[in-house]
Amino acid sequence: MNSDESSGSITQLLYGQVVIGNDMIEKGVVVIQGQSIVYAGSEEDLPADWSSADKASHTDGTAEAASMVRLEGGYLLPGFIDIHVHGGNGEDFMDSNPRVLDTITSFHGSQGTTAMLATTMTAPKERIDRVLGEVHAYMAQPMPHAQLEGVHLEGPFISPNWPGAQNPQHIVPPNLAWMAEWEQRYPGLVRQLTLAPEREGALELIPWLRSHGITAALGHTDATYEEVEQAAAAGLNHAVHAFNAMTPLHHRKPGAAGAVLADPRIEAEVIADGIHVHPAAISLLAKLKQNHNLILITDAMSATGLEDGHYTLGDLPVIVQDGVARLEDGVTLAGSTLTMIEGFRFLVQQVGLSIPEASQMASLNPARSLDIHDRTGSLEAGKQADILLLDADLNLQGVWIKGMRQSFISFH
Repeated sequence: MNSDESSGSITQLLYGQVVIGNDMIEKGVVVIQGQSIVYAGSEEDLPADWSSADKASHTDGTAEAASMVRLEGGYLLPGFIDIHVHGGNGEDFMDSNPRVLDTITSFHGSQGTTAMLATTMTAPKERIDRVLGEVHAYMAQPMPHAQLEGVHLEGPFISPNWPGAQNPQHIVPPNLAWMAEWEQRYPGLVRQLTLAPEREGALELIPWLRSHGITAALGHTDATYEEVEQAAAAGLNHAVHAFNAMTPLHHRKPGAAGAVLADPRIEAEVIADGIHVHPAAISLLAKLKQNHNLILITDAMSATGLEDGHYTLGDLPVIVQDGVARLEDGVTLAGSTLTMIEGFRFLVQQVGLSIPEASQMASLNPARSLDIHDRTGSLEAGKQADILLLDADLNLQGVWIKGMRQSFISFH
């Protein structure tokens, strides 16, 4: 996927059903100038200057006047933000270099993701060191595809009882010295850390994370309900892939899953692929998490976008069959092959959420979690022009990242 460079210098008017917050404007328009949205609202209220620019593009034939896109029955949504994604199109963030990062961000950009966190796996410290260095250097330059907003460290401070597809050989107790070193070397790069809050040292690390603007997330955890509540009191504010790799809900023993459901301080991620979580469980989450605290993620691994076969996740072999990624034991799920547009469609078509509800889970809520909602995550004047055009069947027809319409290339 490459940027269409010509679109950055002209006014662009996108017409369709525009999703703004909880509402959908049936006859709406979004106006882009440069990298920013300058208007998002109804056609009827479109300022005369923009309306005349549209007319000029039809009458005088000059491309400089305005570029107009209109899709009958189409939807305009904010770009998706994926805060938990390991790779795609054959590449893994654990193998980061400029080519790998271009490959992953261009692939997921083609699937509607306009911003993302490079997500690591449980690994030796020196390997995580290398990934952080590569991502930091990549982010220091203009990024041509989906924008990396930082790193999500998934592990290595997790429970050996719930490794999932993480290599148990590399699991270690929470280590504040490591985190302090990474923060000193790459300030602001790590945006989220997944840890098991019941492990020794976690309750000391959690408030340190929050004081440095890092999301403190539970995951791959053997914690009881009471241990999660203790961690939440210390500042724990997030749960990765709700229901997966955590102690389950039981009516007399609520477990970590019960704490995630019941505690409004904890925002929850969910993998909406129909494999990791049943639609009814996602519906339950959506009913309980209504204060911008439910977030669609993919947890996508390197096989995403490719055919069934043998792959790796981190350093563990994975078999993908019928689009489902599992370790060689044939049982343990190993990330997903989900894309954000597929997850969005699942939320609407299978779970029964409205398009604005699903849009907030995929865009505004993760933007709020990352504290970047002042510049992206919704269609509002003054924000980055990170925009998706979907047809009536919710198929992706256009992606704009910072005002640049992306040109798709084949990934197969």
